[in-house]
Amino acid sequence: MPIETTASVVAQVPDGAELLAVPFDSALSPEVELHLPVSDLLAHYEAKGEAGEIVEVPVARAGGVGRVLLYGVGDGSPRALRKAGAALTRRAKGRDTLTVVAPEGDVAAFAEAALLAAYSFKIGNGGKKPVRALAFAGADAAQVRRAQVVAQAVALARDLANTPSSVKNPAWLAERAAEVGVPARIWDEEQLQADGFGGILAVGRGSASPPRLIQLSYTPAEPTDRHVVLVGKGITFDSGGLSLKPNENMKTQKTDMAGGAVVIAVLGALAELGAPVRVTGLIASAENMPSGTAQRPSDVIKHYGGRTVEVLNTDAEGRLVLADALAYADAVLDPDEVVDIATLTGAITVALGRNVGAVYASDDALAKQLLDAGQESDDRLWRMPLIEDYAPALESTIADLANVEAGSRFGAGSITAALFLREFAGRRPWAHLDIAGVGRSTVDEGTLTKGATGFGVRLLLEWLTRA
Repeated sequence: MPIETTASVVAQVPDGAELLAVPFDSALSPEVELHLPVSDLLAHYEAKGEAGEIVEVPVARAGGVGRVLLYGVGDGSPRALRKAGAALTRRAKGRDTLTVVAPEGDVAAFAEAALLAAYSFKIGNGGKKPVRALAFAGADAAQVRRAQVVAQAVALARDLANTPSSVKNPAWLAERAAEVGVPARIWDEEQLQADGFGGILAVGRGSASPPRLIQLSYTPAEPTDRHVVLVGKGITFDSGGLSLKPNENMKTQKTDMAGGAVVIAVLGALAELGAPVRVTGLIASAENMPSGTAQRPSDVIKHYGGRTVEVLNTDAEGRLVLADALAYADAVLDPDEVVDIATLTGAITVALGRNVGAVYASDDALAKQLLDAGQESDDRLWRMPLIEDYAPALESTIADLANVEAGSRFGAGSITAALFLREFAGRRPWAHLDIAGVGRSTVDEGTLTKGATGFGVRLLLEWLTRA
């Protein structure tokens, strides 16, 4: 759900604050008068000031007892401040207001993490609610405002991905995309057929819910020559199709449109952040289901632009819908750069785990920009290689390409998937973000809640707004 915790900036700590959070270093300065033996307290609790460390002490307040949270910020880096901000919000769960003496350093990162830690997705009531309001004392209002916009965009991406597939289908996703405040164009199944989007249609054939292609367009207030296209995978449920997944693997597949959710959320936030670049978002959406009309292993499909692909595994469907969108972007939209984002391969989770996303790129400058933006935003990326020696894995005897390797000669599933997508991106700078490992969280801690993470929203907003 949208983050219900509000954030505001106050000039100074109000008298009688019920719950006050103060960084260790401020607690030892004359700026905050706590009437506490702070040094002795920290020594008693053997507090080291590490990021996320909190010492809670009672204090006398008019008419009762208040609480002070002495919190550590570690080395004061943005990453440490994020950990500290998230820890405070989790500690204040169930409270009405938490007043926070802002730390030195990147307050936007601190406030963003504090808000993200307040996110929850529940159908029905139950459990302790997040703190209702965060009041940042002495913080820069512009930084807190940016944190609010970014955190709400991440929350939107999480909400879209967490929504059960009993509610969410391609038409539903298109309706939600049209609500984010930018011009939208939607292709239904008839228009997809007329325009030759064979990959999206093939993946969606087995479902009672027809596929959609969604286009969102953002134009900045000031004229610009730079145009970026973002392409997101929008598989609203992935059963694997006739190449059926095991039951356990299906339980998380409502989030297989996480990449598309990221693109929708990013397009909705660009205006509020004043992004100086024109951005088009494409979300290729289908439901991958088995039925009498589903595509079969050994089928050959014709993609947008005419390239043919032999389908050897219907569970490698994400690349088929992305291929159509990439080919359309290359042929019609003529962007300066194109970036696709998708929960594409389980192989990348084996390679990088669940804390770092993968970036493949045809252009070194674009790769560096995304890596830097990931480091700055804390959506961290690791550059993976496009190994040309693995390209023969995609050869087909009857079509231009196969959608997966026939056999296990190379076994590099994430790399060959990226090589497949590259075939449709044209010769312009292109990058592929494989977020299969980082798009879903199995833990409820820090800024993460079990389920969709919204990974990629912060990264792409950092890249597009800091340009």
